Amino acid sequence: MIMRYADINNSPRLLRTLRVLKKNKELTTLGIIQKARVCAVSAIISELRQNGFSISCKRRGDKWYYKLEN
Repeated sequence: MIMRYADINNSPRLLRTLRVLKKNKELTTLGIIQKARVCAVSAIISELRQNGFSISCKRRGDKWYYKLEN
């Protein structure tokens, strides 16, 4: 099955999330939800990766942390 994803240039949702990731060293899932006003963070991260962005994800305790690598 082929995943469909939004183009970064046509998606305010992806652009808001990318902007938030660029401004912050590292964010939790909840931090991204609150700052970018989005939901389904894991899907958005996957779409950003499909658009060529390198985003790491690490779990510490019960929280997931995302960081823009490029």
